Amino acid sequence: MTSSDRCMMIARFQPLHYGHLNVLKYCFKQSSEVVVVVGMASQSHTPENPFTAGERIEMIRESLKWSNISLDRLITVTLPTLEVSRVAVHYVKLYSPPFKYVVTLNPIIQRIFHEEGYTVIKPPELPRSNYRGTVIRKLMAEGNPEWKKLVPPPVAEIIERIDGVNRVRMLLKEKLPGYYATA
Repeated sequence: MTSSDRCMMIARFQPLHYGHLNVLKYCFKQSSEVVVVVGMASQSHTPENPFTAGERIEMIRESLKWSNISLDRLITVTLPTLEVSRVAVHYVKLYSPPFKYVVTLNPIIQRIFHEEGYTVIKPPELPRSNYRGTVIRKLMAEGNPEWKKLVPPPVAEIIERIDGVNRVRMLLKEKLPGYYATA
């Protein structure tokens, strides 16, 4: 496989939700292989990044299988925590096999990859007001089971198995020094 039609999607997946899954499905329709970059991989157990890189990779894989998407076209890459800048593009290139397209709705990611010469594609989007990690984590912290409607069933199962709701509650409740709770 060459980079000629490989696309890349980068996100934190904190947690993976239907908005992410919608973009992933779009990527698999557009390309023969998809590089999924799990960003902020070196952070976990913080209010904004409560889940580990391994837990997020499992969420991705199980959601794709649940959606009947073959994992043989998936390349998963973890990216350590970086400042978002044009320099980050070079780190993505170091950690990833070559790709031609970047599929993202994030305007900052669009800009930095465009400035580095990549073709950036905006996928169709679901209503972002609901499909945001901050919204989902807030619902979890409040004990509102509606969060489960915003994530694929395998994600809800993983979160329940790892006691993720209580993890999110604790992280948002404690407001540890140095961490800024936004959800």
